[in-house]
Amino acid sequence: MGEAGGRGAGSGEGNGAPGWLLLIYRVPSEPTRLRAAVWRRLKSLGAIYLQNSAAALPASAAAERALRILRREIAGMSGSAVLLSCTVLAGRQEVLAAFEAARNDEYEEIVDKCADFQAQLRKEYDASHFTYAELEENEVDLVKLRNWLARVTERDAFGASGRAAAEEALAGCEQALEEYAARVYAEEAEGR
Repeated sequence: MGEAGGRGAGSGEGNGAPGWLLLIYRVPSEPTRLRAAVWRRLKSLGAIYLQNSAAALPASAAAERALRILRREIAGMSGSAVLLSCTVLAGRQEVLAAFEAARNDEYEEIVDKCADFQAQLRKEYDASHFTYAELEENEVDLVKLRNWLARVTERDAFGASGRAAAEEALAGCEQALEEYAARVYAEEAEGR
């Protein structure tokens, strides 16, 4: 098939099955930071590993661009890589389940970080830290959570079940921060 031929996310063999991009690569074993860099990049793209050095993503123009760039970087590491555009002929459910499990793991991690955020706000209440500096610090943390959820949602091509819990947890954080902000404004107005 050669390199990915520009198929869209919905490409398949007429059966409504999504098309996939498959990157098969080899990176020198030393230094290990090279393999780690490739793994981190693929993980940040939302790729799943079908086996060692074979990572798959749902086909899209953005995924193809990112994988072509990574392929060039691997070549620059004295490695080799081939990028394929394909359709799963057998094992489709397993591939979809692996992709959904990867997204659900990310959503679960967001839910955990939202719980940490809520715990941090409770500590602020317990310590009576109602300052603009504390509010600003917590706002920065909330923006990070929002951005993280947006990145995971963007790569969640098949609507993983964990998304609703992550969105609900983030909404809880937003509400808690609003309440904390109101308290900060009230405390600051009193001249504390």
